[in-house]
Amino acid sequence: MKSIRNRTHPAPNPTGASNDWQTIRALMPYLWPVNRPELRLRVMISMAFLLAAKGVTVAVPVLLKYAVDNLSAPTLAQGLAAVPVGLLLAYGLARIAALAFKELQAAIFANVAQYAMRETALQTFRHLHRLSLRFHLDRQTGGLSRAIERGTNGIEALLRMTLFNIIPTALEIALVGVLLWAMLSGWYALATLATIVAYVAWTVIITNRRTHYRRAMNESDSRAHTRAIDSLLNYETVKYFGNEEHEAKRFDVALASLEAASIKSKTSLATLNTGQGAIIAIGVTIVMLMAGFGVREGSMTVGDFVLVNTYLLQLYLPLNFLGSSYREIKHALADMEAMFGLLDADAEVTDAATAPALAIKGGEVVFDHVTFAYDERRPVLKDVSFTVPAGKSLAIVGASGAGKSTLSRLLFRFYDVLDGAITIDGQDIRAVSQSSLRAAIGIVPQDTVLFNDSIYYNVAYGRPGSTPGEVERAAKLAKIHDFVMSLPDGYETIVGERGLKLSGGEKQRVAIARTILKGPQVLLFDEATSALDTHTEKEIQTSLKEVATGRTTLVIAHRLSTVVDADEILVLEAGQIKERGTHAHLLAHGGLYATMWQRQQEANQAMEVLQRAGELGDVAE
Repeated sequence: MKSIRNRTHPAPNPTGASNDWQTIRALMPYLWPVNRPELRLRVMISMAFLLAAKGVTVAVPVLLKYAVDNLSAPTLAQGLAAVPVGLLLAYGLARIAALAFKELQAAIFANVAQYAMRETALQTFRHLHRLSLRFHLDRQTGGLSRAIERGTNGIEALLRMTLFNIIPTALEIALVGVLLWAMLSGWYALATLATIVAYVAWTVIITNRRTHYRRAMNESDSRAHTRAIDSLLNYETVKYFGNEEHEAKRFDVALASLEAASIKSKTSLATLNTGQGAIIAIGVTIVMLMAGFGVREGSMTVGDFVLVNTYLLQLYLPLNFLGSSYREIKHALADMEAMFGLLDADAEVTDAATAPALAIKGGEVVFDHVTFAYDERRPVLKDVSFTVPAGKSLAIVGASGAGKSTLSRLLFRFYDVLDGAITIDGQDIRAVSQSSLRAAIGIVPQDTVLFNDSIYYNVAYGRPGSTPGEVERAAKLAKIHDFVMSLPDGYETIVGERGLKLSGGEKQRVAIARTILKGPQVLLFDEATSALDTHTEKEIQTSLKEVATGRTTLVIAHRLSTVVDADEILVLEAGQIKERGTHAHLLAHGGLYATMWQRQQEANQAMEVLQRAGELGDVAE
């Protein structure tokens, strides 16, 4: 047997500088999309407005300085100077222009940000559907939905904090440093920049140490959300066993873990905020003392003092938010990393680059020496071979765990075989596109799961875009149209979560109608009636026979009474075919099939005796 390659999907590595850059690089194609030139233009225009906004913002204190110097000139006291109206008007217009440029940048870039959020969420959603069944069996749906939700929100937070806070602030710091150096002295620029560097370094170091609290919060949040969703989806089971308190305790354990991580995250802010406040206070004090002595000695004007003071306030105000901005960025990167980690997950079952569509001629299905295992230590199918001629039916029976349902999963190519091949009309299903393969096969499963939508939607799901007439025709063939029309809301009746508002037989008929509407050449009935009562089973069987007419049909069954008319029956045991033939041939053979038949007949007779006894008891009462 061929060895199975490692198909596990490890969680992303702990966030570090390397992973952060990997996450940012993964986001860049969505911010600079190759196929959207209009969005690229928006990026360039928004950056131009950013530069304009910062240029005007830095010019505002300079205008104020000259206005103050003009007003405080010695000649003003003698009434020889006029109020510098031009400078003050320019000051006001500059402040308005700075705000306008900032808002224009945000407005123009909004399309880019929303596109990135939408496209990444859509690509992740599509990729999750491309991933193998193995991946989804190993993961919990609640956790996946939270990862996408937090990831898209993380993109919005990252762009908001980076483009409208961090980058503008860094640009302003650079411009202010150059102006202070040119207009006053290098010492002012050095003192200001030293304060900013110390503030940023303190913020980055402490925030990085706190990042693992965010990871713990994310994990606990996903665990709590998953447990809540799982419990609510299995509401009936919880009620059957009276385990409401048990479920509440399991949920509370996850919430307690989230609470502990959240408390640590909140309380650790004290150290960060205290250090930030101290650094800013020391820096401001030093620079203002330098400016005060400069005015007293006459080397600086009052306008210069106002200039320095205005720049300090202008710079340190956004720095007050740097800590929270950096924390949001780190949190956003952690959230995005989880989402992009899903995009990196191995799809396992993939199409070849030039895979053609499956060409259906008659629908002959061949399993040619197929071997398969979910885990190499426990083979499920061993050298299984059989042929279902076009338009004929083949039934597969056997005990639970014999590998019957695995055959359906392999036929749909949820997994690839390890040895051998599966062909349809002579075409290896691994060589054709998965979409065309699955379009050619229809299934009525044992457990029909419906969408929490209308009956119409669930039937039409077999072929989205079908007309109401086509949907009704499929429902009539499935013998469910009359039932639907008896409902107050008809086809608009909502079936509830997983179709729980419908009975088992009604759900199966919806599944049959859905498959009829799909119109496949190959049909697969995977224990489609095993969960139904005898009366409903017979009705459903009649519908299934009508649907299967002229189509290649595989029937996976536990109840042998449902397969007596099959053209061929295979008896599967421990992953191997032990017997094959028609119903009459296998009974005459007296082997496994005959033994199973006898046991089921005896069980049916015993059930009939009990039912008659119950009916007699009711009459006696």
